[in-house]
Amino acid sequence: MSRSRSPSPARSKAGWSTPSLTSLASQSDTSSPNSGISTPSSVGSSGISWETARAKSDETEKLESEGFYLDKDDVGRGKYKGSSRRLGRQPLGFLRKLLRRRTLRVLTTLLILGTIGLLFFWTSVADSYRRSLLGGGPKFVVIVGSNTEGGVMALKGAREWSIERNSIWNKQQYAKRWGYELEVVNMMAQKRYSHEWREGWEKADLIRNAMDKYPDAEWFWWLDLNTWIMESSYSLQDHIFSRLDAISYTDISTYNPANIGPPPFSYPPVKKPAADLILSQDCGGFNLGSFFIRRSAWAGRLLDVWWDPVVYEQKHTEWEHNEQDALEYLYEKHPWIRNGVAFLPQRFINSFPPGACGDGEDPKIHYQEDDHDFVVNMAGCQFDRDCLSEMKRFSGQGTQPPSSEALYE
Repeated sequence: MSRSRSPSPARSKAGWSTPSLTSLASQSDTSSPNSGISTPSSVGSSGISWETARAKSDETEKLESEGFYLDKDDVGRGKYKGSSRRLGRQPLGFLRKLLRRRTLRVLTTLLILGTIGLLFFWTSVADSYRRSLLGGGPKFVVIVGSNTEGGVMALKGAREWSIERNSIWNKQQYAKRWGYELEVVNMMAQKRYSHEWREGWEKADLIRNAMDKYPDAEWFWWLDLNTWIMESSYSLQDHIFSRLDAISYTDISTYNPANIGPPPFSYPPVKKPAADLILSQDCGGFNLGSFFIRRSAWAGRLLDVWWDPVVYEQKHTEWEHNEQDALEYLYEKHPWIRNGVAFLPQRFINSFPPGACGDGEDPKIHYQEDDHDFVVNMAGCQFDRDCLSEMKRFSGQGTQPPSSEALYE
């Protein structure tokens, strides 16, 4: 059988020819024609022998198997690859990850604990500052009149005890928040003389006792038991005393519901840094359910005259509102008293609920929830009104007791 093509040259033991490892046929000394097959030589034209090239190849494979090269992981980071090194590095990598996770947890825990600690620390610092002289807390004493030992005009029932307990709690929370002192005084009928007693008149005597008890205090805020502080976020400094000159008035003609006349004679005007007695007027005249008095020589003289039984004995049958009518009389007849008194608009310290001085339609007198009035005075609630129901309603709108209905049972 004839062949269609020439037979392939036989493969030599040295393998196929490589240009770098074989010599050119033209360089051979033989004169026979080139058959396309070259005989390999031990050294090529570049001087590299076959054995040297094979040794280099074996060396590369050896290095590759020992792990001295880098592969990239999924995110492009290089990691060592190799049997001996990989086995040694896996536990270290796991340990690092574990430490990183634990460190993160520890840092998170420390951050949370630090935030909580900072809040408590800041609260403590704020309370300490408010109670310090710089904070102004010791300058104020809140006085609450209470029949802590029982009734005077009548026996004290469960409703009266509930009103007293909640009212005192309300003042305690406010005084604690701003670093003020709280003095709960007993309004039992005091008897300076054996033939008389005066509930309500002893306000003057109790205020003087509080001044003796707190010698570093400057201002004393009297609050009747039937009052409720609606906005405990108002400090006395910010709400009143930092702007006293702007919000107060000393001319009784500005608002004079009791028609108090001018004094029979007057002293020359005296420049004073501020008034020593701050109160408000309702629809009937002076109201002493919420008022301020400053420690001063002027205040000492006023308290002496106000509490003197001679003054009371002369006019008690005409003074329906007792100590309030007495103060109006002293204000009208004694110019030196008038010089030390300033008035605030009623709703700054003494808002009335509906039923007191009308049905709640007077914006100058009655409590306005949208305006966040400071204090509500449930004046006269014991006459034809329900003091407990009113206190429950207003405590639900402002600062609330710790529990709801239990305190009102």
